[in-house]
Amino acid sequence: MTSTDIGLWVTGGMLVMVILGMRVAYAAAMAGFVGLIWIFWSKTGYAPDRFFYFNERREMWDGALGKAFLTAGQVPHGKVTNQALSLIPTFILIGYLAYYAGLTRALFEAAKRWIAWLPGGLAVSTVFATAGFAAVSGASVATAAVFARIAIPEMLKVGYDKRFAAGVVAAGGTLASLIPPSAILVIYAIIVEQDVGRLLLAGFIPGMFSAFVYAALIVGLALTIPNFGPPVTGFTWKQRFESLPPALPIVAVVVIIVFFVYNPFGGDAWGTPTEGGAIGAFIVFLMALWRGMRWPELKDALVETAKLSIMIFTIIWGVLIYVRFLGFAQLPKVFSDWITSLDYPPMLILICILLAYAVLGMFMDAIGMLLLTLPVVYPAVMALNGGEFVSAADSAFGMNGTMCAIWFGILVVKMAEFCLITPPIGLNCFVVAGVRPELSVQDVFRGVMPFFVADAVTIALLVAFPAIVLWLPSLA
Repeated sequence: MTSTDIGLWVTGGMLVMVILGMRVAYAAAMAGFVGLIWIFWSKTGYAPDRFFYFNERREMWDGALGKAFLTAGQVPHGKVTNQALSLIPTFILIGYLAYYAGLTRALFEAAKRWIAWLPGGLAVSTVFATAGFAAVSGASVATAAVFARIAIPEMLKVGYDKRFAAGVVAAGGTLASLIPPSAILVIYAIIVEQDVGRLLLAGFIPGMFSAFVYAALIVGLALTIPNFGPPVTGFTWKQRFESLPPALPIVAVVVIIVFFVYNPFGGDAWGTPTEGGAIGAFIVFLMALWRGMRWPELKDALVETAKLSIMIFTIIWGVLIYVRFLGFAQLPKVFSDWITSLDYPPMLILICILLAYAVLGMFMDAIGMLLLTLPVVYPAVMALNGGEFVSAADSAFGMNGTMCAIWFGILVVKMAEFCLITPPIGLNCFVVAGVRPELSVQDVFRGVMPFFVADAVTIALLVAFPAIVLWLPSLA
């Protein structure tokens, strides 16, 4: 049996474990470890007719097992100690500090006073408030949990259908996957070895573009369906301007992080994304203390940050063992060679890959899905790239190199957003249902259905017009 055959069998076994309900981290780690043993065992030259030579067989087994343990132990440590991954707990901490300090409610109140006069205005306000919180949180699950507590009761008061109100929050929470600082974009950058700062910049315009598409969908539904989303009026200009100062700390943090990632005045950046995230967390911490946060709230913020960070890092550890096994099995190279040998236009192949992500996301969480697939899919996509994905005008952004990786990264992360609300595993929907006892998971899944259309439109436009993604990072 060849290494590729072993890789296919082990991958199939891992997918079965995931479909049966095993956590991605444990399924990947187990499959990777067993696969490493199998690979090393196959290279010892063991022959079936020598099965009864016990001592010889034991030496071979011990050698394969020892190499597997050594590889499985070294790889996660070597990757997780990468400095860029320190961004993840920092970004998550910013979000939880902002929530426990009351900055999130202030952001929602400001959005409500300025936008709620539109048809479906309170839902639109929720979308833009989640986008603002996403710009300091970086975690979709945290964003959905926070606004399930704040926005859903407000929408129910003015007569929104409870399912649609839940769907708005679940879909709005996905914006944290793209709008920097984004934990998933950091993970993508680490896996494919691209610059974290440029990827974070690339996510800003597509993230806000997604928010505007959501808002347009809501306004359109409110205009065509009677009593769908009544506007909220009665706010004076004085009340609107009074709502801005409490929300300014979040704006300040966003500006600081962007300035550290990319210096808009030209020249070198002021610092690394890690430094920008740390300074942002410190500023939010000071603002939280100033607004009266005490030890119980600080403790809750730290504990929630630790829980979410540990969950993400556990997935990374487990999947990296499987990724190492893939390297020994040479599956990425085999898949890349097969993709490039297909007699189809590269754009059609890319669309098929994105559709495959949509299906895979029905059974896996977003982070695990990206970690498991990118080591195989990314080399194939890069092998297809020869300027063929884009028009001559878009080629000015350098799509033949790094920019192709950035563009593909944004598309993949947008698909990961889509998977956060797709049944039966859509994590954001489970989070919203968990926070609001009056809602079932089925209610939330029904509520997000209109946003599938919005996401499909957004992805189609990002594929058709790469400049939406590439303009900002091309300036860096």
